[in-house]
Amino acid sequence: MKPRCLFVMDAVYFPQAFGPDELSRLSRVVDLAGAAVSGADLATGDYRDVELIVGSWGMPEMNAALLARLPRLQALFYAAGTVKSIATEASWARGVRITSAALENAKPTAEFTFAEIILSLKRAWERVFLLREKQIYQQQSDLVAGAYGATVGLLSLGKVGSLVAQRLATLDVSVIAYDPVVTEAEAGALGVRLCPLEEIFARADVVSCHMPSTAQTRRLLGRDLFRRMKPGATFINTARGIIVREEELIEVLRERPDLFAVLDVTESEPPPAGSPLFGLPNIVLTPHLAGSIGFECRRLGVMMVSEVERYLAGQPLLGELRPEQLEILA
Repeated sequence: MKPRCLFVMDAVYFPQAFGPDELSRLSRVVDLAGAAVSGADLATGDYRDVELIVGSWGMPEMNAALLARLPRLQALFYAAGTVKSIATEASWARGVRITSAALENAKPTAEFTFAEIILSLKRAWERVFLLREKQIYQQQSDLVAGAYGATVGLLSLGKVGSLVAQRLATLDVSVIAYDPVVTEAEAGALGVRLCPLEEIFARADVVSCHMPSTAQTRRLLGRDLFRRMKPGATFINTARGIIVREEELIEVLRERPDLFAVLDVTESEPPPAGSPLFGLPNIVLTPHLAGSIGFECRRLGVMMVSEVERYLAGQPLLGELRPEQLEILA
């Protein structure tokens, strides 16, 4: 008999992540319990026969109360990135296996970051603002590093940072990185040299943040580091807003109009009304675009369908997580 499988996610993501091919593949190996349900539905409906959940954004925390309503649940296949808001001590204690599509979700984030690094090395956003707001046509500037001979600093060489490093290898730039859990040999295999955090900020023409949010990294990046940045440098954050002391970044950007910041994530999303992040001329603020959106989400669905197939065949899961990993992962 096929195991009973339920989709749990916000309705908007279901058709993006799972098309006819994915649903057909799943239906061959599991008994699908209809269309996707929301987290609220899961907390109130009768799903006692569900053995597998395929989830995505909108999946609720698997606390003891929810698990009591899912007595037969064996595994969660999470078609998104981090599971820090979903996995709990209760779920680990119950032995619920969890696998996620973080490996696939890293790809669009790395693509977005790579594009922003090139734009930043050209100071392209500054030129866009000058043209749009002041009709100033400025090509040359002493602050432009360009994408030849420049230095790019990566904060973390995890899933996203490693992919960014691989893409930067196609440019004529030097890549340095800060990552206390990566060895010199591992960094060298990516063509990257490890440096202290302070040196990254002092030397890099672009500093790109890919750190996970942990007790050690929350509000790690502040005034002293940003003040070290060289003239014309850019700070990019596609990781987590909480890693940055936002008020101190704003302070330094006001002091140093030569610096620039590209922020795809902020501590509060969206920032509160009236936040200086909306108005400073040396900030580009984007609404958390870097990760999978639209039909980029199909990658996530495809990976989770494959994970279900591997699970039922007794094979290793490529994205499986262990509780001890969560503290060092995004």
